[in-house]
Amino acid sequence: MTPRKRLRLPPLSRAPLAALALIWPSSALAEVCSTERPGWDGTPATAISEALFLASSLPAVLLIVATALALRFRSKWGGLAVVSGWSILITLRVFGTDPTGTRQKATIEGCIGSPTLFIALVAAICIATILYTAPTERRSND
Repeated sequence: MTPRKRLRLPPLSRAPLAALALIWPSSALAEVCSTERPGWDGTPATAISEALFLASSLPAVLLIVATALALRFRSKWGGLAVVSGWSILITLRVFGTDPTGTRQKATIEGCIGSPTLFIALVAAICIATILYTAPTERRSND
């Protein structure tokens, strides 16, 4: 067996690679994460952590309580109100405009995860609320 030869770069090509490593965006250089997620510990955000973060916001908690009340009292108007509230929350939090691009930069850095799981959970909550609070039709046997 012959030993493998190690690839050695000439000294001139190491300098650009070192400079590129210093200017390449990394978690340590992410100032945007300190503004978007102040308590971020440096681990990449997953869909589950993003869903938990979005669900623990004050508007989401209020909507969870309102949804529980609408389901408890089987209120069709309450169901309509919470489904509208969930739709507004998703629109503003997830699909809201970001003229500065901080959300996209934070996603690239890894401190913001994909909101897909949260959107799917909210859609399931809304469908269940609509189906449960829908008025039941009574048929007459004429």
